[in-house]
Amino acid sequence: MSETYVKRLSTILLDAITDKDPRVQEQVCGALCTLGESQPAEVLSACEEHLRLHEKLAHPYRTMVLRAMETVVSNHIGELDKDMARAIILLASNEMTKVKELVSDWQQAASSVLVAVGRRFISSVMEELLSKFQPGLLPHPCTVHTLASLSISNVFGMVPFLTSILSTMLPMLGAAKHDSMKVVFCCALQRFSESTLEYLANLDQAPDPTVRKDAFASDIFGAYDILFHQWLQSREAKLRLAVVEALGPMSHLLPSEKLEEQLPKLLPGVLTLYKKHAETVHVSKSLGQILEAAVSVGSRTLDIQLDSLLAALHAQICVPIESSSPLVTSNRKEVLRCFTVLACCSPDRLLAFLLPKLDTSNERTRVGTLQVLRHVINAAAAQMAVKKPFILSSMKLPLLDTNNKVKRAVVQVVSAMAHHGYLEQPGGKAMVEYVVQQCALPPEAEPQKPGADSEALAADSVRAISVSTLYLVSTTVDRMGEVLWPYLLEFLVPVRFTGALSPLCRSLVHLAQKRQEAGAHAPLIQYNGNVHLPSPYAITTRLLAVSSNPYVGDGRGAASLRLLSVLHQDIHPALGQRWATAIPLLLEHLEEYSEETLSQKEWEEKLLMFLRDSLAVVSDNTWVCQLTLEMCKQLPNYNGTPLEKNFLYKCVGTTLGAASSKEVVRKHLQELLETARYQEEREREGLACCFGICATSHLDDTLAQLEDFVKSDVLRKSAGIFNIFKDRSESEADKVRSALILCYGHVAARAPCELLLARVEADVFRNMSQCFSTKVLGIKVETKDPALRLSLVQSVCMATQAICSSAHGGSFHLSRKAELVAQMVEFIKAEPPDSLRTPIRKKAMLACTYLVTLEPALEEQVQADLIHSCLHSVMAMLPEPEEGDSHQESLYLDTMQALKDLLTSLLQRNMTPQGLQVMVEHLSPWIKSPRGHERVRALGLSACLLQFFLEHLQISALVPFHNLGLLVGLFSPRCADLWPATRREAVSCVHSLLYLQLGYEGFSRDYRDDVAEQLLSLKDGLAHPDPTILFHTCHSIAQVPEIVSVLRSKLQETREEHVLQAAQHSVFVLATHHCATVVSSLLGSPLPFDSHTCTLWRALALEPGLAAQVLGLLLEKISRDVPFKESRAFLLSSTPDRVATLLPLAATCALHEVASAPASGPAVLELYPQLFAALLLRVSCTMGVQPPRHLQAKERRSASSGLASRSLEPCSSAVDALQAVLVRGGNEDVVQHMELDGGWQLLKTSAGHEEGVTRLASAMAKFAGPRLPLVMKVLFATQSSVYEVQRVTSTAFLAELLSSNVVNDLMLLESLLDNLTARQKDTSARVRRLVLRGLANVASGSPEKVQTHSPQLLTAMISGLDDGDDPHSLVALEAMVGLARLLDLVDTWDLRAVLLHIAVRIRPFFDSERMEFRSASIRLFGHLNKACRGDCEDVFLEQVVGGLAPLLLHLQDPQAPVVAACRFALRMCGPNLECEELAAVFQKHLQEGHGLHFGEFLNTTCKHLMRHFPDLLGRLLSTSLFYFKSSWEDVRAAAPMLTGFLVLHVEAEQLPQVDLEQLLAALQLLLKDPAPEVRAKAAETLGRLVKFA
Repeated sequence: MSETYVKRLSTILLDAITDKDPRVQEQVCGALCTLGESQPAEVLSACEEHLRLHEKLAHPYRTMVLRAMETVVSNHIGELDKDMARAIILLASNEMTKVKELVSDWQQAASSVLVAVGRRFISSVMEELLSKFQPGLLPHPCTVHTLASLSISNVFGMVPFLTSILSTMLPMLGAAKHDSMKVVFCCALQRFSESTLEYLANLDQAPDPTVRKDAFASDIFGAYDILFHQWLQSREAKLRLAVVEALGPMSHLLPSEKLEEQLPKLLPGVLTLYKKHAETVHVSKSLGQILEAAVSVGSRTLDIQLDSLLAALHAQICVPIESSSPLVTSNRKEVLRCFTVLACCSPDRLLAFLLPKLDTSNERTRVGTLQVLRHVINAAAAQMAVKKPFILSSMKLPLLDTNNKVKRAVVQVVSAMAHHGYLEQPGGKAMVEYVVQQCALPPEAEPQKPGADSEALAADSVRAISVSTLYLVSTTVDRMGEVLWPYLLEFLVPVRFTGALSPLCRSLVHLAQKRQEAGAHAPLIQYNGNVHLPSPYAITTRLLAVSSNPYVGDGRGAASLRLLSVLHQDIHPALGQRWATAIPLLLEHLEEYSEETLSQKEWEEKLLMFLRDSLAVVSDNTWVCQLTLEMCKQLPNYNGTPLEKNFLYKCVGTTLGAASSKEVVRKHLQELLETARYQEEREREGLACCFGICATSHLDDTLAQLEDFVKSDVLRKSAGIFNIFKDRSESEADKVRSALILCYGHVAARAPCELLLARVEADVFRNMSQCFSTKVLGIKVETKDPALRLSLVQSVCMATQAICSSAHGGSFHLSRKAELVAQMVEFIKAEPPDSLRTPIRKKAMLACTYLVTLEPALEEQVQADLIHSCLHSVMAMLPEPEEGDSHQESLYLDTMQALKDLLTSLLQRNMTPQGLQVMVEHLSPWIKSPRGHERVRALGLSACLLQFFLEHLQISALVPFHNLGLLVGLFSPRCADLWPATRREAVSCVHSLLYLQLGYEGFSRDYRDDVAEQLLSLKDGLAHPDPTILFHTCHSIAQVPEIVSVLRSKLQETREEHVLQAAQHSVFVLATHHCATVVSSLLGSPLPFDSHTCTLWRALALEPGLAAQVLGLLLEKISRDVPFKESRAFLLSSTPDRVATLLPLAATCALHEVASAPASGPAVLELYPQLFAALLLRVSCTMGVQPPRHLQAKERRSASSGLASRSLEPCSSAVDALQAVLVRGGNEDVVQHMELDGGWQLLKTSAGHEEGVTRLASAMAKFAGPRLPLVMKVLFATQSSVYEVQRVTSTAFLAELLSSNVVNDLMLLESLLDNLTARQKDTSARVRRLVLRGLANVASGSPEKVQTHSPQLLTAMISGLDDGDDPHSLVALEAMVGLARLLDLVDTWDLRAVLLHIAVRIRPFFDSERMEFRSASIRLFGHLNKACRGDCEDVFLEQVVGGLAPLLLHLQDPQAPVVAACRFALRMCGPNLECEELAAVFQKHLQEGHGLHFGEFLNTTCKHLMRHFPDLLGRLLSTSLFYFKSSWEDVRAAAPMLTGFLVLHVEAEQLPQVDLEQLLAALQLLLKDPAPEVRAKAAETLGRLVKFA
């Protein structure tokens, strides 16, 4: 029975092998293999029979069957009996040789079957093959090919046959005429030779250990003779390559004397092929084998052929590489293998050939030579060991090469040398230095040329490969530790290696740490007289200096600090503990920031603090002096990097400050002054900082050294002035003086306060003045150099600030004060008054601010001149710069602040009404200036001064403020200035003046005066003041419509403002007495309203009472008439057009205009509910409604005449009116939210109207909650509206309100639920659907109330499920969606009563044609399961089990929402099935957002189902069979998958549940499905049905 069944399955599959789709064919083949895993003999028998009986089956299908047979045979060769093996051998042999022509796939498949059988039944296979391999007859090519394959797959079985095969084959070689046959023979000879060599190499495991190479020698030589002397000369390239591939392994089997005899011809013959073939990998591979054979027999011929061999091989290496070609890469490997063979046998000759090639002009030759050299250093290490000095000396020329490709190759050679001990030899250090030099290359020095030959990839760049080589050699080659340490330290200080600092530091850190681990506390650096090693002071200076610019050069700051940390013991023994905590903090700071975000000033301060702490810990004057000496020595190294040199100057100042020797300090300061490069601004600044920092500890010595330098010849302008500066020009001397002045400024700023006051006049200001101006022939000459002026201003500023900040600064008497102020005033006057280019003006005013506070007081005239000069310099500047120029804007703001500070400082010296008067008098001309920007500045300064005076007011007696009238008279006219900013500042001034008067009258400082405070409220209004409005009253009210008409016509004739205002007032007065008449008259205006009519409508909103009347009348007009009439535009039109009625349309437009007026706010609030409801319903009634016919005609006429005309769209006008009411009612948030959400646009379209209403209701609930009770009351009344669309709109609005908690907060929930439930009987399905949506919204808005109302809610939803007989009822869909939302919240007992009813009712929707129904019903099914919480009744469990198969299959649904719903439902089903493993699988695989491997998941699921619920097999299979006819291709494909996995995991005793005939018939039907995927899955499942065998 079982044999027949497996054969039947196999037959079904074999019949399907002819499927046109390759994927299905592969799956059928796979299914046959699956059957073969269980019943190999039966499947092989069926396949053999099928091929035998179907002679006309096309060869592609025969190929597929043969492949299946090969797989089964390979996997079950041990289970085959001889008879079956014999049948398969005969079949395969017949298939292989059936046609003489070569049909590669088919014949190859047959050959593979024979090879597979031959692994066990070699004798039977050979018997069959040899019967077709007879002497004197050329065999079929595939026979020879199979013999070759067998010799590789079963070496021990085949080699004993080879002697007879070779003796038979040898005569055939001469008979072969076709190149294709010759190629087959060549391949066979190659394989035979390879298998023989493998046999001989493993004789200890061979069945016949007596086999010797001699047994094959004569036959192989005979074959060699034909191949080499005849076939190699062929014009056919394929044949030549086949010959050369065979000659390689054959050469090992030739007798040694024959090989020696043939080599003089063989080697040139093979080398010749390099010129004939582009792809030379096979030639190189064969050549390598021949060379190995020659070396193994000790051939002398190699010496003769060596030159030509080397030349040919070298040429191959020098071929340009195309990295994308694997053949070229393979060829290089084979060529290098040849070089390895030659290096082992003739190292001297090889090096003699290679090394001269390094001195050639051809780049490729040099690169190729270096690559070969690198390879032989690695591959022939023993032979090259004695040649190390020779190889090293030959590298001198390549080290000088500037070509990037050569450089890369040299670095790779150095890497190889490092691994094999070359660098320990004399000359090895030059190699290390070369690598370091390449590490120091700047990135821009490596041009990136496009093209395949450039090899200029970033990862391959010279610098990148050098950096990685240095690090790898340092960290992975143990023997290199002695070579690199401490040698690498020599490269730290020289400037030319700056670019290599980061990799150097990383390597040194690693080497040092290794030595520390090995040598504990011993010093790392053993100098032993090595003068090239940098001293600890040099190392410290260098690493500290480069750390100031930490992110350049691959982050050399962090690398330098880490090296410093490791070397702490060698730098000074006392530093270890302090640096162990300080350096990690510095590194952490660098990690927190980036190059863009790091504050350079803050970072330098941290490093200087680190240096100060280190000096304090060392506390050794000799050590400090040595460090200072080294820092000064290294200063010139940083001429090209100003930032680092500037920092190093600061370091010098810090170390000098720590030195205790005065002579050392004076000496170094003198050297710094003599050697500084004064032309560089950053260097002048650095020098000054150095002197300032030094002065902190050595004030007297610093000042003395500066004075000595000032007194020297440097600053004298005469013919022979210079001693040490003989070559300096006049401008250079200015730069020297500039630096000296800056030095004095920094010294004063940093000097101890208690010492500064005694020295500042005599030693600081006097020498500053002397440096600034020199005398020529007794005449004082001042410079024009702006840098010098700026230096003086900065220094005066620093010095005076230092004086002011000292404890006795307030009482300090500065005798040079007037002179310094005069100098500053002179600088201020020299600045161009119309522009702001330098900070001199700002700095000078800042200096004056500090000077003013010092004694003695300035003379009145000097003070007046100072104020005048400053005001003239700043006030007349052009208006403040554009926002785009941030630097200019910042300079302007700082300059204005400096002026305010100066004037405030001057006022503080005389805090009296007279003092204030003087200051204001200086500002008075600018306050009255005809230029607006000058007035704004002057009033701003005035307001600042008055505020300062008021805040610091000290009154000892009650006196009147006599200046009040004068000052108010000055400021008050400016309150009506043309410039808004001027008006605001003027009001601030008057406000301050009033409080000053109150202060002088005795009122307390916190007193607030009503009149004065009202001024502040005017400030904002003064920016945009309202003009005076004049009204002309009209008393003729008897003829209201005529008057309104005349007013409108007159307005169209004029555009004058006063006429418009008069007309507005007239209409307002008329409406006050005749409201209805005026409204009716204005409604008669032509639509759309022109601008004048709109203005008149807005005039009716000026008074709240009148506005309320007007709005009431307009509401009545809107609701009294029908919103539209239906008419046919054409007699034959299928549907009537809806045309808006005129009066409601005009009333809507008028209401929009009235509500747009700001004054209408109170009236809108009064009628808010009625306005909102009426306009919302108006919107719903005008969707798709056309304007009145005459308006359409008017628009067409305007369009044809080219005139612009306002179009009037009824729905848009209603939306505009609704927006205006919301804004005026204080709900602008609602309008904006709707705008952002696209709600207004949705509201106007039929398709989006419901969604628009929903968004409006949501916005109202969010932003206008208190308005809702009255709005709802009005909307409740619309339940009986004759217009369906109005009932839909009101229901949609009310339904959405339930999704917000606001209805619960306002205690509206019950009334809203009752109203909606009553609407469930509405004739409109749309209304009924929205009712259900609203009831479901309670779950979102008031979840805590769901349980209270659960009977009412569930009844409504179930009623919705049963709504109508339409299988696609949208009401039913809404009910399912709503139930899914409510189920988690309703009362459990209420739910249990209806659980089964719901499950049964929704089950048909699982397979609905509409995606929404499938998704909603499946998701609801999930919620039903979730609600059970693993505790469901048996009757519901039946529904769960029945739903399993559909849910699993719909995981392959074409619609993503359905798939998501299935994932959810299955996760919820898990607990109810009472199977923890299955629930865990669902939870693991079906999480939202995770990918799903469906096959793996289905397999696991079916395994657990069949283990725990084997009784369900029949039920699940019958459900699965139902889906074999599904309309969705993916689901149809999933159904047989489910069937197959269920069968795969079921126990044998459950199989009777399956109707096998029905299943087979269904699967056979699926094999004819139009979808290839379905056919493939059906075939796969058929393979699994072997379980029934």
